[in-house]
Amino acid sequence: MGAKTTPSGSKTGSEQVQRQVKLPFMKSLEISIKSIKVRFFRSLITTLSLVLAVSFLSFIGVSNDVANGMLDTREPELRRMLIRSGYDLEPGDTSVGSSPKQRWLVILSLLVCVVGIVNAQLMAVTERFREIGTMKCLGALDRFILRLFFLEAGMQGLAGASIGALLGAIFSLFSGWARFGSVAIAAISWNEVVVSIAVATAVGCLLSLLGVFYPALVAARMQPVEAMRVEQ
Repeated sequence: MGAKTTPSGSKTGSEQVQRQVKLPFMKSLEISIKSIKVRFFRSLITTLSLVLAVSFLSFIGVSNDVANGMLDTREPELRRMLIRSGYDLEPGDTSVGSSPKQRWLVILSLLVCVVGIVNAQLMAVTERFREIGTMKCLGALDRFILRLFFLEAGMQGLAGASIGALLGAIFSLFSGWARFGSVAIAAISWNEVVVSIAVATAVGCLLSLLGVFYPALVAARMQPVEAMRVEQ
């Protein structure tokens, strides 16, 4: 059966309800920003954990870019400087990659970051039982709740990942200058540095979205009556 119409020609029923609960994207964004402001310190902790993990990833990537730039000069003295600094270079090597130890450290730091995000978001869901229950009682669909959480995670992820990637790159460049002098900065390929920063930022944003997936699913599947009862 189709939706009923009133004498004025306006539709009622399910189609009207859908129009009532389907908020525009900008309204969802506004609600997400307000939620971050209300829970600023919790959001700050989540963002800082992401900053630390992404900065370490960016540091490793840009450090390799510095070393590769020095190798590209094909200067024997620069090669010896890299070997003295701990880089494991064979006579025929023309590039530097991350060591297994560095890769494991990066993986562990990213895993710890994801676990921290999941815990923080689960606590946020617990704190927002009444808010989520009220929205669902008013007709909010599951996808609307999911959108709110993903928007919040996306904004936190973009901010934390961008800051972390830039900080990691800056510390890496400073470390290269301190160890090898200005020649390291002069020989570096800035295109590769930009790529490393972009990759670190993208990884950070992805981690933030992955970390919020399960908590957002829990919030979206929450029954309104149960949410209101738990809060009370």
